[in-house]
Amino acid sequence: MKKHFFLAALPAFMLLNTSFKNAVADANDYYVVVEKHSYELKVYDEYGNWLISYPVVFGSKDLGDKMMQGDRKTPEGTYHITAKRPHPKWDKFLALDYPTADDYKKFNERKAQGLIPANAQIGGEIGIHGTWPHEEFAVDQYQNWTMGCVSTKNAYIDEIFAKLPVGTKVIIKR
Repeated sequence: MKKHFFLAALPAFMLLNTSFKNAVADANDYYVVVEKHSYELKVYDEYGNWLISYPVVFGSKDLGDKMMQGDRKTPEGTYHITAKRPHPKWDKFLALDYPTADDYKKFNERKAQGLIPANAQIGGEIGIHGTWPHEEFAVDQYQNWTMGCVSTKNAYIDEIFAKLPVGTKVIIKR
């Protein structure tokens, strides 16, 4: 019986002892996948091993791709962390390189198809950040409140901020 418990507990023990929380990283050591359908931000190591997940919320209840500035939707695609800074409202902010060339291509195609107004702007300043002070319940209750960013609890953003360096890849998908 003890042998079975040990064998069952071994993978969890190994993960905890080689975890995301205990490592010093460079930009290629980790990557992030934000899954909008499950309201999760997952951190993987460079080998594709899942390390840790955090609950997140977004902008609009419509979890579709960002179409234009002001729609409050979170963009979908592959991005990178371009800057990290404390934020006066949301604890910490990890800026993403939205819009990318792929985002401009989608935006211009949508304009040409008449899916968005001709005078629409693409937007910017998308990132991963914490919540308003004392409003972390928004994450627990899946209340989408941002202007298109990814938000998590302040304790979680502190962990992410401390461990993910500028340059880390962030994939956002539905």
